Amino acid sequence: MILDSKVPSGPIQDAWDNHRFNIQLVNPSNKRRFKIIVVGTGLAGASASATLAELGYEVHAFTYHDSPRRAHSIAAQGGINAAKNSRNDGDSVFRLFYDTVKGGDYRSREANVYRLAQVSNNIIDQMTAQGVPFAREYGGLMANRSFGGAQVSRTFYARGQTGQQLLLGAYQQMMAQVNLGKVKLHTDQEMLEVVLKDGEAAGIVTRDLTNGQVRSHSAHAVVLATGGYGNVFYLSTNAMACNTTAIWRAHRKGALFANPCYTQIHPTCIPQADEFQSKLTLMSESLRNDGRIWVPRSTTETRRARDIPEAERYYYLEEKYPAFGNLVPRDVASRNAKTVVDAGQGVGPLKNGVYLDFATAIGRDGRDAIEERYGNLFEMYERITGEDPYTTPMRIYPASHYTMGGLWVDYNLQTTIPSLYAAGEANFSDHGANRLGASALMQGLADGYFVLPYTIGDSLSAKLGTEPLATDDPVFKEAEKDVNDRTQRFLNIGGTKSPDYYHRELGKIVWEHIGMGRNEAGLTQAISEIKAIREAFWKDVKVLGNGDSLNSSLEKVGRVADFMELGELMARDALDRSESCGGHFREESQTDEGEALRNDDDFKHVSAWEWQGDADTPQIKHKEELEFEYVKLSQRSYK
Repeated sequence: MILDSKVPSGPIQDAWDNHRFNIQLVNPSNKRRFKIIVVGTGLAGASASATLAELGYEVHAFTYHDSPRRAHSIAAQGGINAAKNSRNDGDSVFRLFYDTVKGGDYRSREANVYRLAQVSNNIIDQMTAQGVPFAREYGGLMANRSFGGAQVSRTFYARGQTGQQLLLGAYQQMMAQVNLGKVKLHTDQEMLEVVLKDGEAAGIVTRDLTNGQVRSHSAHAVVLATGGYGNVFYLSTNAMACNTTAIWRAHRKGALFANPCYTQIHPTCIPQADEFQSKLTLMSESLRNDGRIWVPRSTTETRRARDIPEAERYYYLEEKYPAFGNLVPRDVASRNAKTVVDAGQGVGPLKNGVYLDFATAIGRDGRDAIEERYGNLFEMYERITGEDPYTTPMRIYPASHYTMGGLWVDYNLQTTIPSLYAAGEANFSDHGANRLGASALMQGLADGYFVLPYTIGDSLSAKLGTEPLATDDPVFKEAEKDVNDRTQRFLNIGGTKSPDYYHRELGKIVWEHIGMGRNEAGLTQAISEIKAIREAFWKDVKVLGNGDSLNSSLEKVGRVADFMELGELMARDALDRSESCGGHFREESQTDEGEALRNDDDFKHVSAWEWQGDADTPQIKHKEELEFEYVKLSQRSYK
């Protein structure tokens, strides 16, 4: 298979403008003759639905929630990046581009990243016009804060609720189109199959989560905007319902899956409290602007944090990385937290965290200033832990958060299946091996508002005058049968253990062997253990209830089955990539100082995996070679 990225030739600064001129367009009066399905209503899905409908397309938006406002985009609290240079501190489109490529450890496609930086300023203008209440300076200009991996302030924010406010902005635009009849909103619908006709996407099959009804939906094009797969770890910062089913169904139908081992561990989460916890809580990375991270220098320390003198505190990020300090990228901060906890310097009842201390900032700026910046986050922390972060340092530890891998897409965001697109976290395209903080919201809105509405016309133009495939076509009937048969198979197993049990056991394997530290022996063991647990799952999982009504157990079991297959692919990808880069840290590949050591000679490429028909047959790896003309390859350094 030849991977054609469709990256435009010529200077990177002109690539996007030239590409928009050269691709095929759909006449405005003809757009209403095309039907587009958008699966997912978070930032990427809602913005794409709203924009495509406003352009004139007939849009059908699907979500498994009862309301689009429940999309997980609300959980991105800290901010959204843009290259406006509001602080006049040296930012630019090129610097945002440079920081993103470097932050991703030189494993992203330059052209996509430059386009992301280019449209970033448009996003802020768009969301401001929609009424998003970005924080303001005294003079009225929008405020900025700093985030990891950058030495400029480019992160726009709405207190600690940025994702929620941005989602409400995109949601209201989508609902305006719903009110006009240009978007048909389908709630409580889970996509369980992508339907192909002659190798091209023709629609989807969904199951109504309230009554179990399986339906087919056809369209000229399908957009998957269903987020990432971080819940493969079971304990993660993702909402409990977040899953990989939509993109995994597409993968099983022929869409290549790129870089599945590129998963991000967020450094600023509340540590696990006990064995039976089902979710971890993210504390925004914005807290690292004012919080200082430290642990006791002694492994036998028993005093309260406030009683430990400064000389006996180890501010390990500030000491090791003086240029960036507590604002190093997420992968660097996470690995260093693991190092000190593994060394016995952890804090808290289980000694499984590090301190995030605001005493210095409160002493410098006053409690009122800190409360204005982070009040809702401090309140959330106190509600969960019972500790007052104004007087006692927060306890944090890394947790699974974001996934940089996803469906392979070209410059148009089209997968290897014609007419099937992936937007936002569902694709692999912009972040390389590590995502910088505040770039997730940026990519979701860039894809939905400013990229896909242009590029989708390139394939649609050739379909002018054709109708969507009829849903009584045999390919739809076969897909519906596959969905019903799979549902019945789950119900017929009649085992003894719940889907949650198997999800938790899978998560332990993935965290232990495909988490922050990976090595050949552990990854080989993970592949073997995942195969064993998958075999046990299909023999002994118990699904309560039936398929004709609301059944959360049935929802979970299908998602866990997909995680089982994805988990093995993650391990195989990590085993194949015998280098360290970004969030993928192979313990055999590190510098003398313990930093990630890339192997550019052998692994300067995207690994795109092809499904081979069943979970027991190893997938075929395809490569997209990466070129770095504008950001020259070098060893990352944040010292």
